Amino acid sequence: MFMNSSKIRFFRQRIPSFECIPGCHDCCGPVTTSSEEMARLPRKSAAEQEKALENLSCPHLGEQGCTVYMERPLICRLFGTTPVLACPHGKRPQLMIDEKIEQQIYQFFKETRQVLV
Repeated sequence: MFMNSSKIRFFRQRIPSFECIPGCHDCCGPVTTSSEEMARLPRKSAAEQEKALENLSCPHLGEQGCTVYMERPLICRLFGTTPVLACPHGKRPQLMIDEKIEQQIYQFFKETRQVLV
């Protein structure tokens, strides 16, 4: 069985990427992530987290977009790659995520403690 960091790396490698609309952050709302992924992100103050939640945003969303893009959680990487989490503007990769991998990711979410970003 994979350790969580190995699973996360495995899933990251299998989630397709695509070009978003520059300046769009419509999918950057409050999300949950595993404790392990959260530990990779810079800590935000309670005030920063509260303000983001009030705005239905992410505390890691800056004026130029995601400030933690390379370490963004799996849930953020899934947006736009599956019909379940479709881009509201119709952007998507050439090939959507493999359904089996997608189901494995959702199972991983169920099996790991999730925290609010």
